[in-house]
Amino acid sequence: MKHDKFLVPPGKKIRLSHYDPGFSGKFKSREEASEKLREDLETLASLQDVLYAQDTYALLLIFQAMDAAGKDGIIKHIMSGVNPQGCQVYAFKTPSQEELDHDFLWRNMKALPERGRIGIFNRSYYEEVLIVRVHPEILDGQRFPKKEKEDKDLWKHRYEDINSVEHYLTRNGIVIVKFFLHVSKKEQKKRFLERIDEPEKNWKFSFGDIKERERWKDYMDAYEDMLNATSTEWAPWYVIPADKKWFTRVVVADIVSSKLKSLNLRYPEVSEIRKKELLEAKKMLESRE
Repeated sequence: MKHDKFLVPPGKKIRLSHYDPGFSGKFKSREEASEKLREDLETLASLQDVLYAQDTYALLLIFQAMDAAGKDGIIKHIMSGVNPQGCQVYAFKTPSQEELDHDFLWRNMKALPERGRIGIFNRSYYEEVLIVRVHPEILDGQRFPKKEKEDKDLWKHRYEDINSVEHYLTRNGIVIVKFFLHVSKKEQKKRFLERIDEPEKNWKFSFGDIKERERWKDYMDAYEDMLNATSTEWAPWYVIPADKKWFTRVVVADIVSSKLKSLNLRYPEVSEIRKKELLEAKKMLESRE
C-alpha cells in the first residue's frame, strides 16, 4: 500500500478538505481488507519481538483526532497481537495540578517508551496547540508567564519547541509516527447518536462533546495549521480516513509494520564466548536427568 496519499509532506502546505474521510482505496468492504490486515498484524507482532530483543530503538505512535473518530478502537485492534510486555499506552486527559506546574511537554516526556518498546499516546502534547488554541482561556490556568501568554507568536513557538524535541528524540533512537484520524462531521454525528441510542455505549457519551462539535471549523483550522507546521522528515504526520473503521485499521497497521521493517531490526548477535557458554550449558543439560 502506498502511504504518500496519507502523508502530510514536510515543508508543504495541505488542506484537510483535500483528504476524503470516507476513502477506502481498492478495498470495497471489510472482508476484502481482512487478509491484508491479518498479514500486517502478524508482521507487527513478529517485528515487535525483535525490537524488544535488540533494545536499540523505541517506537512512539501518536494518535490525535476529533471525538468519536475511533482512537480507542484503532489502538485496541492494531496492538491486539503485540506482547503486552513490549507495549505501553497512555491516554492523556485534563492535566493535573502537578502537571500544570511544569512545562507543557513534561507529562508526556515522563511517559516516553523505553528502548525496545512500542509506546502509544492517545492524545498528546499536541492538545496544547489544538484544544488550547481553540480555547485560549485554558492558558490562564497553566501558570504560564504573562509575557509569553500574550506573545502573538505563541503557537509558532510551540510548534518550534515540539519539532525540536521530536528531533532530539529521534536522534536518540525513538522513532515517531503520528496519525490524525480524519472523521467527517456527518460520521461523527452518526457515532454520537449511536452512543445515545445504544445502552452499552452510553458511557462513552459526554455532553461536552456536543459543545466542542459547535467549534468544528475552529478545530479543523487548528489541526490544519498544526499538521502543516509539525509534519517533519523525522516525525511525519499521516491523515488517515476514519469514516470506515475497518479501513483505518488497515492503513495504520500497514504504516506501522512498514516503519518497523525500515529499521532493519535484528536479534542481538551472540559472542564467541557466549556461544561456548551455551554449548557447555547444553552438554550439562543433556548429561543429566
